[in-house]
Amino acid sequence: MAAVAAALGRLGRRWSGLGRCGPRGLSRPHLATASGPRRSLSASQEFTSLDEKPKFPGASAEFVDSLNFIQPNVISGIPIYRVMDRQGQIMNTSEDPKLPKDMVLKFYQKMTLLNTMDRILYESQRQGRISFYMTNYGEEGTHIGSAAALNATDLVFGQYREAGVLMYRGYPLELFMGQCYANAKDEGKGRQMPVHYGSNIHHFVTISSPLATQIPQAVGAAYSFKMAQGDRAVICYFGEGAASEGDAHAGFNFSATLECPIIFFCRNNGYAISTPTHEQYRGDGIAARGPGYGIMSIRVDGNDVFAVYNATKEARRRAVAENQPFLIEAMTYRIGHHSTSDDSSAYRSVDEVNYWDKKDHPISRLRHYMVSKGWWDEEQEKAWRKQSRKRVMEAFEEAERCLKPKLENMFTDVYEDMPPQLKKQQESLGRHLKMYGEHYPIDLFDK
Repeated sequence: MAAVAAALGRLGRRWSGLGRCGPRGLSRPHLATASGPRRSLSASQEFTSLDEKPKFPGASAEFVDSLNFIQPNVISGIPIYRVMDRQGQIMNTSEDPKLPKDMVLKFYQKMTLLNTMDRILYESQRQGRISFYMTNYGEEGTHIGSAAALNATDLVFGQYREAGVLMYRGYPLELFMGQCYANAKDEGKGRQMPVHYGSNIHHFVTISSPLATQIPQAVGAAYSFKMAQGDRAVICYFGEGAASEGDAHAGFNFSATLECPIIFFCRNNGYAISTPTHEQYRGDGIAARGPGYGIMSIRVDGNDVFAVYNATKEARRRAVAENQPFLIEAMTYRIGHHSTSDDSSAYRSVDEVNYWDKKDHPISRLRHYMVSKGWWDEEQEKAWRKQSRKRVMEAFEEAERCLKPKLENMFTDVYEDMPPQLKKQQESLGRHLKMYGEHYPIDLFDK
């Protein structure tokens, strides 16, 4: 954990000097000037008189007498914090969170249970049983590591690939299935697309399809927590593609200026649907944007569940204690298609996908760690895989048998008192079904 705090502080120091045409402690940028060849700024050329120091309210900086533009690559790539390597070996023992066996086993079981649920529901969509689905293959470590580091009452704003966060908090398989099947057990009453989960009990705000709309909303929630002076924080998940939306920039800026206890958690999985990162931005990823807004930032190995846990835990602690935002960029890889509406083979190679699936998967990395500890073996693996599939299949079969929500739910919960025009529509539907009900599968709906 010491390295996480040090990395956050180091990154802040490295960026704090950018207003001086180059970061403090690094070489000044070499650029062609208006008066001649490429040269760097020497210390003797700086204005040192107190009377000459800038007094502009918009930045903390010094005057210089040479024309230099700040290059986008004045800093080498932001480092990626990790705790264990691809073989599950701890790299620095001081960074080992030393989690108890039961907790590590819970990590692994939730990650693999999510993986099993993904496979079954993906096939369900392919068979026409549900309309849509999005898998979480390859990103399970970002879900579980971050969820475990939060307090149970911290508020979660997800995008649409954070099912593992909700699963870690105890959301049952029956409700996952009910939501995807839009049946009578769906807490959203069948009104949302599949994988758009939400749970008031689990402090998980219902997912919305439009990208990045949750970011300014999350900042508002964090500001309310600050005003209440309670021990709560907000975590807001989004992908690197969503970070290009205007809402992301507005949210970052408001969070810093209002000093909100929020963690921005960016899953940088390489692709925004079919757009690779090199076509999305020219800067150094998403973590590089944080300091520009005054946000403490760090980049972590998203396939290392311990690194994600350490970074989120420290960010959460400081966000609440200091009332300031934090940005975590978790580097990972989306092994599956973006959704069941996407065919990723059109824009990336099978070899690329296989590398991440076979060589650098968060589940296999954690399994290596547990095996090295003597906490897991092949027999336990086979037994758990069989048990987890059985649990998922039982919930799946129950969802298939369950009735659809009541028809009246189409008209309720929007207004406290139903307006006349909506009441008229409800009555019209009733008359229509009374006359032509035999043409509709009314008996499949809950009464």
